[in-house]
Amino acid sequence: MDKLSDRGIQKILIILLISSAAIRGFLAGFLELGNDEVYYWTYALYPELSHFDHPPMVGWVIQIFTLDLLWEHEFFLRLASIVFGTLNTWIIFKIGAKLKNHLTGLYAAFLYTASIYCFLIAGTFILPDTPQLLFWLLSIYFFSIVFFGDARPHQTNLYLILAGVSIGLGMLSKYTSIYLWFGVIAYLLLYERQWFKKGALYMALAVSILCFLPVILWNIDNDWISFTYQGGRANLFESGIKPDNFFRELMGQILYNNPFNVAIILIALWSVIRHKRNFSAKKTKFLLWISLPLILTFLFLSLFRGTLPHWSAPGYLGLIIVAAAFIADRVKQSQNEKVIPVWIQLSLSILLIVVILGAGQIKSGWLFYDYSEDPRNLGKNDVSLDMYGWKQLGEQKLPFNLPIIAHRWFPAANLDYYVAYPNDTYVLAIGELSSIHKYAWINQARGGFYLGMDAIYISLSRDYKDPEELYSAYFREITPLDTLAIMRGNRKVQNVFVYHLQDLQLLPDPFH
Repeated sequence: MDKLSDRGIQKILIILLISSAAIRGFLAGFLELGNDEVYYWTYALYPELSHFDHPPMVGWVIQIFTLDLLWEHEFFLRLASIVFGTLNTWIIFKIGAKLKNHLTGLYAAFLYTASIYCFLIAGTFILPDTPQLLFWLLSIYFFSIVFFGDARPHQTNLYLILAGVSIGLGMLSKYTSIYLWFGVIAYLLLYERQWFKKGALYMALAVSILCFLPVILWNIDNDWISFTYQGGRANLFESGIKPDNFFRELMGQILYNNPFNVAIILIALWSVIRHKRNFSAKKTKFLLWISLPLILTFLFLSLFRGTLPHWSAPGYLGLIIVAAAFIADRVKQSQNEKVIPVWIQLSLSILLIVVILGAGQIKSGWLFYDYSEDPRNLGKNDVSLDMYGWKQLGEQKLPFNLPIIAHRWFPAANLDYYVAYPNDTYVLAIGELSSIHKYAWINQARGGFYLGMDAIYISLSRDYKDPEELYSAYFREITPLDTLAIMRGNRKVQNVFVYHLQDLQLLPDPFH
């Protein structure tokens, strides 16, 4: 192998950063917003100290990068993901370089880029995970300096407090960032108890709580509703063990984090178990403690409840660094191995295939067409339609002088961004709080409902809901207005059913 100098490694890193940002930037402007993304646009449209289902950071980030929604194109709504994803790749390089060497940092950057979660879900789309990953990696970097660096005592204290700030900001992004403190405290209790004699540790904990204060204040004003809702999602044992959920979570973690990445991680962990250390023992234990608890928690919860694979994905960041150190050692021991090993090439290839096929399916339907003889089920099983057809719908002729009524937070937000907002009308939602989420508060901000009002209801065949079942108790009459077609190329892929809701007879309970 031709040995790379640190300067050569940095050149490769720069190429990786630029190419990754360019691809993600293209996708950000090319694809319509997904259900979750367009919902978080409402966080920026109606900012609060916190929100029903998530902390406020994603909305604040959207406000910053769009200049308070001055620029509302999909690219600008996702711009934070492009910028943060690029910073994250550089930060994980710095962590690998600090904990071991520059080659480890380079391989960590490649593995991070190859992760479908890191590259697409958090690095292209705008989600709470976008700022969370930035603060998660910054926290690891600061703790690496504190525990394994050679900084002077006053510098160590400063970096420890910065870690506390970073975790606090991470908690303002997603609640699961608290797992960083759990992992750090467990590590210190087991291996570095002398840190509990240092006041800076407690200051760092206090700073994290202080950063989280907006969420606490909002929940005090709203009867702790966020914590009640999230706690209910974690309620166990109500329906017994569900092996299907566990298998779905496990496979989801493997797919989201890239199967080849996961394979490398497992091989590296097996090496650790066999005491073939690629780091010092303490560094390895630190990385495992900030990684495995989050992953194992959601694998356990999935035995009893439905979970989503991206909830555990930040836990894989520490494992990526462990895997990168393992690869770096093997590369240095080999005389024939390429600078970018085959396993990393395979991981990057999987990512590239997912990007090309996914974007192609969304825009052109390359892979799958979900035909149904029932017009109300056309496209029902085509998940790519979540990110297609909304712009086309917004260009259709509809009675825009009327508000649009929705039954759930999606498609409420999709209709809001792509149909109502560009046409100077608005969306209100009628449904249980567990279904409409932030729209309970948006309803109030928009003046709510009044007796005798008319509205329109729009339902797509991908997710058709009969308005008679939903709203016959509220409106005197419900009349079909039109059936529209969503076309992808020359093929109709969805039907859009438009109804006129006439004469509201019963005011909905705003928070039932």
